[in-house]
Amino acid sequence: MNGLLIINKKQGCTSRDVVNTVSKKLGTKKVGHTGTLDPMATGVLVLCIGSATKLVDTITSNDKEYVAEVTLGLLTDTGDITGNVIEKQNVSVNKQEIKKVLKEMVGTYKQTVPIYSAIKINGKKLYEYARERKEVELPSRLVTIYSLDLISDIKKDDNKVIFKIKTKVSKGTYIRSLIEDIARLLNTIGTMSSLERTRQGIFDIKDAIYINDINEQTSLVNPLIYLSDYKQVIVNKDMYNQIKNGNLILNKDNDEVIVFKDNKERLLAIYITYNKNYFKPWKMFIRKEEEYELCD
Repeated sequence: MNGLLIINKKQGCTSRDVVNTVSKKLGTKKVGHTGTLDPMATGVLVLCIGSATKLVDTITSNDKEYVAEVTLGLLTDTGDITGNVIEKQNVSVNKQEIKKVLKEMVGTYKQTVPIYSAIKINGKKLYEYARERKEVELPSRLVTIYSLDLISDIKKDDNKVIFKIKTKVSKGTYIRSLIEDIARLLNTIGTMSSLERTRQGIFDIKDAIYINDINEQTSLVNPLIYLSDYKQVIVNKDMYNQIKNGNLILNKDNDEVIVFKDNKERLLAIYITYNKNYFKPWKMFIRKEEEYELCD
């Protein structure tokens, strides 16, 4: 059993919970997710099954799209609505001011990682420092906001202002931190009150399934669909033996990446360019216990 599962994660469970449940349902320990979603978050969680776990890092690096609810006038210790409230403010902003700030946020900037995250400092996860109430210098990193749009009316609730945004971001972007940065530019405070991942790479939420619908007969997504932007070659016996032995392959067309498969659309290997004239192995998917159908 090898392939991808596009899960629509429900609220209240961790990404690890999803992995464990799918592992039991499919009867395999080789399951990995491609980007943590917090328990309060919902939406697209791509799982790699079997030999496709070799694609975890690659899929994790893809851009992501989110729909989030922003609550201005409230600040929590976790950066989202599940945390302890540490500050409140009266807020008075209008739609034009919000749109202006959202436009200003598009681009690359240095974002501070939230304290409640799994990033490690000196071998210890940041959220462990937070739970122990220990001071630690929060790291920052460059992230890219490709798009950021207001997609709802602005609602006023007591002294708070609530609205929804849709954003496409690079790997490593924390939407909680983005919302706090948006609030800061609006001269106030803010927190994330809901989050849904609507897309990861080519995988859209409309194609995702709920975990309760998974069973042993569930069809996995062929990894070749994910690799459709690259040249794909059906191998013959001679080429199969070269690939199986990890040999260099001649690069005739100056491609950067080439994907090798068999007649049954089974992924065999991904090769990348090497010294311009050759390809070298990057990720190998050939399984010794399987027989492959090769072209003449």
